[in-house]
Amino acid sequence: MALGSQPRWTVRTADTRVDIDVGLRDYMLRIYNYMASGLALTGIVAYLFAQYLYANPALARSPLMFVIMLAPLGLVMWLSFGINRMQASTAQALFWVYSALMGLSLASVFLVFTGASIARVFFITAGTFAAMSLYGYTTRRDLSQFGSFLFMGLIGIIIASLVNLFIASSALQFAISVIGVIVFTGLTAWDTQQIKEMYFASDGYEVAGKKAVMGALRLYLDFINLFMMLLQLLGARRD
Repeated sequence: MALGSQPRWTVRTADTRVDIDVGLRDYMLRIYNYMASGLALTGIVAYLFAQYLYANPALARSPLMFVIMLAPLGLVMWLSFGINRMQASTAQALFWVYSALMGLSLASVFLVFTGASIARVFFITAGTFAAMSLYGYTTRRDLSQFGSFLFMGLIGIIIASLVNLFIASSALQFAISVIGVIVFTGLTAWDTQQIKEMYFASDGYEVAGKKAVMGALRLYLDFINLFMMLLQLLGARRD
């Protein structure tokens, strides 16, 4: 939920320039660097593991793949609920481990979709994410009013995805993907504003370090989910 929208800038009436809080800028750059590094690690691990699956196709159909796919969920829950008891360095290390595990679980993307379409969708996702995150960072509008709507949409996507595991409806998958793009696009802007406001509530270097990791995790998940939804809509499947 929102912590209150209190933008930290002042307008100088003499020259009408905006005085941006340098600490906030460095804090956000730290978060974006964490997120980008996590995405790079995920991509590298996913590509390398996909090559291994090509050479060992039996593994792709084994029960071990379900364990690999569920492992990131368990780790992200541990990180989210245990962050207050961790040191910032521990939280950061777990973030890298989580990014690597996500790479393992997303390796199947390279088996299903062509490399060209994966690259194309990645750049589309990056552009959309950058635009919405910039909006969330710069806007003076309080986006918390959309928080409940976006959260309800996220819950709906999760439930519909679970149902579609059993009925395998292409129409339902299309609807999930379209709604998912809308939801995660909105969440990118909303999360960015929330992360910005969390900076002003930070108390001490250690707390700020842990909040930076959690902020990076939120944006990382927004990017990954937006990418996957767009890939379902725009990706070209292998024959």
